[in-house]
Formats: sequence, C-alpha cells, structure tokens
Amino acid sequence: MPVNATPTKAKQLRALLDPAKLDFIMEAHNGLSARIAEDAGFRAVWASGLSISASLGVRDNNEASWTQVLDVAEFMADATTVPILIDGDTGYGNFNNFRRLVQKLEQRDIAGVCVEDKIFPKTNSFLRGEAQPLASIDEFCGKIKAGKDAQKDGDFVIVARTEALIAGWGQAEAIRRAEAYRVAGADAIVIHSAQAKPDEVLAFLEVWANRHPIILIPTKYYTTPTEVFAARKVSAVIWANHLMRSALTAMQATAARIHKEQSVAGVEEVIAPLREVFRLQGDEELKIAEDRFLAATPRRSAVILAATRGGGALHPLTATVPKTLLRVGGVSLLDRLCDNLNAINVREIAVVAGYRKEAIVRTGIGRVDNKDWETTGEIASLALAAAAINGPGVIVFGDILCRRYILQALLEDDADLVIAADRTIRRDGARDLVKLGAPPAHAFIDADAQVAAADFSADHAAFDAEWIGVLKYSAGGAEAVKTWLKAAAIRPDFAKLGMIDLIADLQKSGRVVKVHVISGDWTTIESAVDLAGASNL
Repeated sequence: MPVNATPTKAKQLRALLDPAKLDFIMEAHNGLSARIAEDAGFRAVWASGLSISASLGVRDNNEASWTQVLDVAEFMADATTVPILIDGDTGYGNFNNFRRLVQKLEQRDIAGVCVEDKIFPKTNSFLRGEAQPLASIDEFCGKIKAGKDAQKDGDFVIVARTEALIAGWGQAEAIRRAEAYRVAGADAIVIHSAQAKPDEVLAFLEVWANRHPIILIPTKYYTTPTEVFAARKVSAVIWANHLMRSALTAMQATAARIHKEQSVAGVEEVIAPLREVFRLQGDEELKIAEDRFLAATPRRSAVILAATRGGGALHPLTATVPKTLLRVGGVSLLDRLCDNLNAINVREIAVVAGYRKEAIVRTGIGRVDNKDWETTGEIASLALAAAAINGPGVIVFGDILCRRYILQALLEDDADLVIAADRTIRRDGARDLVKLGAPPAHAFIDADAQVAAADFSADHAAFDAEWIGVLKYSAGGAEAVKTWLKAAAIRPDFAKLGMIDLIADLQKSGRVVKVHVISGDWTTIESAVDLAGASNL
C-alpha cells in the first residue's frame, strides 16, 4: 500500500480493537444518521439491529430480512468514510447463512459484523432475556469458523457476542463461551449485560484478564464512568441506540406540536434548516461533479415571448392571465413548454412578460418585463431579453403547443439558424410564411430545406410552409441575432417588427436559415376553438 494511502475501512475497524486505547462506536440506522455520527467525530459506526428494525417500523425479532438490513447498511457505508460494524444478530440462520452474510457485507464495504449466540429468530436482549435459549457452543463456534473462512479481506472483523449473562447462565458459562469463541477465530468478544450496574461485566473482565479484545454495550449500566472501562483495557464501547431514541423523541414532539397548532410556523426555528439536510446529503459534492462532468455538455438557453394578452377572441379567457397561462389538460401552455425544454436540457429560460406579468411565476425561469407590451411587437420584447440569447438555444412563442421531438430535433441540428415550418398552411388570414429553397421531401422532417424568403403574408400561394414560431440558434447564430437586434433598434418601425422580419432579414443578408419541414404535431392558440382542439396534442 502506498505510504499516504487511506487504510481500508476494515483495517480502520481492526485498529480500534487495540486495548491500549478505549474507543467509542456510535449507533446509526440509515445513511443520514451514519453521516451525523461521523460528523460528530466518531471513528466507527454501529449499524444497530434494534435501530434499523425500529426505523423500518418492525420489531427487533428478525422481522426485517437480512437483505433489507443489508440494503440499509449499504446506504450507510456509501454515506460515510469511517468503518461500519453491523449488528448481525444470530447470523440469520446456520453457518451457511452466516458465511453468505459475510460475503455480502464485504461486497458492500462493511468493515465487520457482530454475531450473537442466540437461536434464530432472535428476540431483543432486553425483552424476557432469561427466557431466551442460547445456541450450543459447538454450533456457534462452527458459525464463527465458517464466517472467517468466507471472508476475503484478512482485516474484516468478526465479533462474537455472548448472551450468557443476560440469559442467566452465570459467569462461568460466559467465560467458557467467550474463550471458545476466541479459539474459533473471533476477532473480539462482546460480553453483554442487562443489569443497571456494571458489576457482573467487571467481574467478567477481571477473570478474562485481557486475553482478547473486549467490546462493551453499556445500554443499561450507562452511568458507569468510561474511565472504569479504559482502566480495564476495554477496546471499544458501543453507544447502541441513542441516535434512534433521540430522533424518536424529537419527531414525536414535532408531530404533536404541528398537529395541535395546525401550522409548521412554531417549529421552523427549532428544527434543522433544509440547507443542513442538503449538506448531509452531499449536495456540494454533486455541484462540483456537475461542474466537472457536465462541462462538455453545452448549456442550452431559451427565450419565450409571452407578453401579449391575445386577440379579442381570447379576451373572455384572458381577463386575469396572459395567453401563455391558458391551460390545456389542466397544465398551462407555459408550463408545458418549459417542461419540454427542461426535458431536453434547456435550463436557462427567460420569459418576456407584459400583460398580467405578475401571474407568470415558475421556479427556474427568469422573467423579463416589457412594460410597453400594448404598443410594441415581438422584436421589441426579444430585444429586452437579448442578454439571455446564448447558444445553443431557441426563441419560442409562448402561445404555441408542440411535440417535444420538434424542439429536440432543432436543438440537435448543428446549423447556426434553424426553424420548423409546417407544409400545411392555415388559410385564414395573414400568417408567418416561408418559401423553401428546395422542395420539401415526403419525410416528416426534411433536414435539407432552407429559407428562400419569409414574410407575414396572406398570399399563401407564394409560399411553401408556415413557420410555427420556433427559431433555434447556435453560439454563432445567437451573435447574428443580437447583432441584428442592435441594428434594428434604430429603425423607425422597430416597435412593430415581428420575428418573421428577423428571419427574412437574416436570409437576405446571406445567412443560411435551415428548415425542418414538419406535418402537424403543433398548434397555436388564437381562439377558444384552438384551445379546445389543443387537447388532441
């Protein structure tokens, strides 16, 4: 092992068995509590069978299967850098079950297991202890040997726990069993007691005479000063259930108070803030990883033009909300559009609002307000959001509804400027129309077509397709759009310019505007009839 390499978790746990220095192991029952124990300074964690079963809402009678306990322990190991000693109860069966348990624990980076000499299924030691039968010494020694034989890492720790004192079998039997378990290969011994005073444990330690590492669990004789254990060369003390019990008290008090007050206002200042939860979950590491591993994925942006109320045909529906907040299937046009954009990794979304702008509220968007929405058009709104035009990205009308694949296909096209246009032109009045430089293919998307001309026109016969209201730009395309916006700002007709004017001028200036020709799968909302029909999408 390299000089500065961190010891394995199993090696760290084995080091804690040194009787020259008393150490302490803190109980935990899930990944969060394990992280808390490590943060507090504990150098090892006890994955308590009692606490894990309690957290799962079942009794400590092997009602939680060994695989369920294993799953919890794996989350604990993932959440921590210190070793975990798991409460393996009786090994969940005979020698064969135990050796499989050891193999699975090692696979999940658990450093050691403590196994007790009771009969499977076990009952918690503090419930009717003297009525609990113990396994035969030979059978339990065979279990220890099987576990040691199964382990692959020589540092993996198997601790043998004798319940002889709790079962009322006396000191001589406790010594006899502990010695047999030592000879069988156990790396340490737990001598357990249910008495409120440490007398029988201290008597055991005196006879034991430091012949092998001892671990104590002073749940009942907790008032004993730890100096007493250190003086008798005890290797480690396990605080076996105290995080679970303290959490239980806190949760009961919080639940009762919220139920009584019918409000969370009274508890907010005495419970952990959300930022502490995020810290324990490792959010900072994820942020660093995102910066590292997502750096190669270009950040995609979008500008949604949503300043208008809509035409008179929509006024009964837009008395209190802008057109972009009209609902289709219970979800607003804006939310549907943003959800589709988010799904294809568009995270930086600016929404230009005007009419009833205060109603546009959504986490994750930036709102740009056009206070002159009543007297200005699409380009004036776009100019206000020019800083948000960073490629690759899209400019989208806030009143359209379209299938996600249309947006995705545009964004995945490497061309600087790309639009989607429908070969079926609606014939009811002036529309945003384009003439194609090549005849459209019969596929639902024609990736080779280009804009030869564009206009807001009712001369349908002079054009090939209707622009649907989405313009994709690359980084270079974004600069071309912003350059045009800057020049257009001094034009006398600037306030009335539309997006189709931008497309037409870019094409006339020699810029290639690529066209994905589609057939259906989109609509724009201009009337109550449009809104009703939109549910088909």
